[in-house]
This record gives sequence, structure tokens and C-alpha cells, in this order.
Amino acid sequence: MTQYLLSVHGNEDDYEQITPDQMQQMFADTDRFNQGLQADGVWVFGGGLETVTSASVVDGTGDAPVVTDGPYLETKEHIGGFWIIDVPDHDTAMRYAAAGSKACQGKVEVRPFQAE
Repeated sequence: MTQYLLSVHGNEDDYEQITPDQMQQMFADTDRFNQGLQADGVWVFGGGLETVTSASVVDGTGDAPVVTDGPYLETKEHIGGFWIIDVPDHDTAMRYAAAGSKACQGKVEVRPFQAE
């Protein structure tokens, strides 16, 4: 089995266009997806993230840490949430990513963790 990171990418401006009813449906669909991952025995961890305005970057490579507000990268899209799953192969991870993408109505990147 290999662990994969399924990360949800989205533009925060797009989420501001979603109605409260659409948002509640997205939450319900994502909750069902999470329950399915757990029932299938592939769930390791998952969670949604606060907006990028709550992000901080710490650079501890110098003599003293330097902390800046905001995300590390200046991009239009950010990671809004993620799952870590443990599945037998890439094709299986891709199937779960497609289902997760549908549930949360966002793009999902699939990346395996490095082998130990």
C-alpha cells in the first residue's frame, strides 16, 4: 500500500460566488466522501484549511526565524483542504481523487508520498 496526498486546489474568489445552499450541499457531499474513505479502510487523515489570510510563512534558515503573513506562493489558487489515503496503486488514488473532486467541487492534485 502507498500513501497519497489528495490536495484540493481552488480560487478563493470562486468560493465567494457559491450560495449558502450550494456550500451546504458541498459540505454534505464531502462528508459522505469522507465517510466512504473511512468505510473503505483507506482513510489516513483529511481536513479543510482556513483561508489564505490566516497563513504565515516561517523561514528558519538564517540566524533568527523570519515570519511573514500570507501564503508562501503568490498564486490565484491555493490548497483549501486535503486527504491522505493509503491505497494499493496510483489508479485507485486517481479514482478516489475524482470522487473527492466531485464532492468538494474543486480540482484535486494526486501525489504519492516518497517511499521510506
